[in-house]
Amino acid sequence: MIIARSPLRISLGGGGTDLPSYYKEHGGFLLAGAIDKYVYATVMRPFAPGIYLKYSNLEHVDLVKDVQHPIIREALDELNLRTPQIEITTLADIPSGTGLGSSGSFTTALLKALYSHYRKNIHPKELAELACKIELEKLGEPIGKQDQYIAAFGGITSFTFNPDGTVLSEPLAISTETLHNLEDNLLLFFTGISRSASSILSDQDKKSKTSDNAMLDNLHFTKALGVQSRDALLAGDTHGFGLLMHEHWAHKKRRSEGMSNEFINNAYEIAIKNGAIGGKLVGAGGGGFLMFYSNDKDKLRNKMTKLNLEEIRFKFDFEGTKVILS
Repeated sequence: MIIARSPLRISLGGGGTDLPSYYKEHGGFLLAGAIDKYVYATVMRPFAPGIYLKYSNLEHVDLVKDVQHPIIREALDELNLRTPQIEITTLADIPSGTGLGSSGSFTTALLKALYSHYRKNIHPKELAELACKIELEKLGEPIGKQDQYIAAFGGITSFTFNPDGTVLSEPLAISTETLHNLEDNLLLFFTGISRSASSILSDQDKKSKTSDNAMLDNLHFTKALGVQSRDALLAGDTHGFGLLMHEHWAHKKRRSEGMSNEFINNAYEIAIKNGAIGGKLVGAGGGGFLMFYSNDKDKLRNKMTKLNLEEIRFKFDFEGTKVILS
């Protein structure tokens, strides 16, 4: 039995500039952090022939082409199995549709487990590229590349997305004190709303492809904020980083009508008045997790609890996608 795990992530700046519709023309840049909440993939050889899948549904088929789960089907297809006899089970610490990059984590965990099961090595860069190939190219999802890359590499990492499709990853060399400040003062609260990232990002993707000036100006500004966020953390200026988060959210809300709603806007305003320096919805928007940088955690937690927002506490993960049992 092989068990692989892949970390979920939080976006720390520049999110949205990792979509091909933007970076192929203008180049993208963002900062992301892997966290210690995971997606797990278990792979083993059953006694009976066939493909056995256990996720939110159950499947038992004989041929790869008959697999209903699109990511699993395309991952198995990449291995070019002639007579598959395999059982795959997937689990997650946090449900999908919550803005923490679960799809990219799912794909990288699955691929890592499959490669290990068939005694093949795969480098984090190759793993991220293959996961992107499956989700963006083969399945045509209107999403970006940050989820697959931060899941594969882990840590707090900046990514530069070049127009030719290559990606440069650079671990952020922040001080231990800055790391502890981030882990202590970044708070995640679940809004109770799950949504599809694809449905939110498709509007941005369409507008970028048609060179919509408002969308491009928004993404140009967001990319600049991503660079500023990196520089603030390198300088140990976590307060300044929190203020940049606030500015980022103000611009992110303008990208799509589905980015926020009255409940989320109200919760954000209450948070800013009660200990939060800045914050934003993590991920594509529309729901998922609100993340705040706070200088008064107890006051903020008290107010969010009264709004029935559940906090998820986390640390950063610096291992990336890995096999934890073989």
